[in-house]
Amino acid sequence: MFEPQGTGFFLLLMVVFAALIVWVAVAKQLVFRVLAACLAFIPAMVFGVASVNKFYDYYQTWGGMVSDLTGQGASSIPKYAAAGAGSNRQFDKDIGRVTSTAEDAQVGYLFQTTVTGPRSHLVRNVYVYLPPQYFQKAYAHYRFPVIELLHGSPGNPQAWVAVLDVIPTFLNLLVAHPSDAAVLVMPDTDGGQQYGLQCLNNPGGIQDMTFVAQDVPDYIARLVRVQPPGRAWGVAGYSEGGYCAANIGLQEPNRYGAAGVMSGYFAPIQSQVPKGNKPGGKPYTTNVFAGQPALQFINTPQAYITKVPISVQLPAFWLAAGAQDKADVSAAASFRQLLQAREFLQARELLQSRLPPVPFMIVQSGGHQGSVWRAALGPMLTWMTPQLAAQAAAADAAAARVAAQRMAHPTKSATVPTSAPRKK
Repeated sequence: MFEPQGTGFFLLLMVVFAALIVWVAVAKQLVFRVLAACLAFIPAMVFGVASVNKFYDYYQTWGGMVSDLTGQGASSIPKYAAAGAGSNRQFDKDIGRVTSTAEDAQVGYLFQTTVTGPRSHLVRNVYVYLPPQYFQKAYAHYRFPVIELLHGSPGNPQAWVAVLDVIPTFLNLLVAHPSDAAVLVMPDTDGGQQYGLQCLNNPGGIQDMTFVAQDVPDYIARLVRVQPPGRAWGVAGYSEGGYCAANIGLQEPNRYGAAGVMSGYFAPIQSQVPKGNKPGGKPYTTNVFAGQPALQFINTPQAYITKVPISVQLPAFWLAAGAQDKADVSAAASFRQLLQAREFLQARELLQSRLPPVPFMIVQSGGHQGSVWRAALGPMLTWMTPQLAAQAAAADAAAARVAAQRMAHPTKSATVPTSAPRKK
């Protein structure tokens, strides 16, 4: 009742405001009138902020709000620092030393690590969630699929945990479908809540897409026991992160097998970038593709999809939007039509009768807000994880066949001389 969206909280603010206004009216001394008038601004301001929060249905608990806004939650999440390049085996040993295997085999394990991008030269924190299966004996040699989750703006990766409740949502899914387990990777896509980089490679500036779509997946694939970037990887996001997922899915089709877009848009808007293109600089608003129409086109999914060759296998797409945001619904519906038109041509070229339709979920009780993304998250994961798990299982089976063939037919290179002996 007294949580950020609770009726009791709003009534309390109204009572406090009314009491202060009464104090202004009855106080006889000027100093007390001024004090009461100044104090009245506080509940009025909080009421306005709370109303905005309730409209977007973002923070539902005080703990989630404090954790997200202050970063206190981040300080409580264990930090893993890879020594050198790191390795899957070393990581599993290190994690085994600091975790409770029995507990983690039930609820999984969340940690954060720092990724230094060799291509983008960006240094940012990334949250990683290992599902319970990662710690179970039956999966000891399994390389898991991965879903990269991209937050909105303003926002940070902690929003997936504190606001969207991705971990309990995912655990509920795994109760019924344990074999669909995947590792969740939540990178910081903006480098600060004051920025909105849209996962774009700014010409001459910050290479945000390179960090998100190349540096992060490559780092995770080296460190954690997962499949390399490819058909067993998925990418998904909400709002700005939804645009990122759509744009990355089209531009990096060989690195992802599925893409989920929740309340995303399909043409870039103005970005909030740091002054001087230096992380930590004062943000300013700009079109990073001003004077670059070719780059603008490539980074406009609703336009670029019409030019991607039919021979290119794109990720499977899943779309969602809140019914009350007509712009979101219209944009997603238009993009879905383009996807399905392309898939019709692709099916005809492959001599197939049809390809699976593009799922489009319309959440009736919301617009561009947290309640829509929470409602869509479970269905999106339910749709995506079986596909990625099938790809991971196929990749593991193929690797096992190759290993068996090598065992059955060991190489003779060690016994064959590299050159003919010299004649004496």
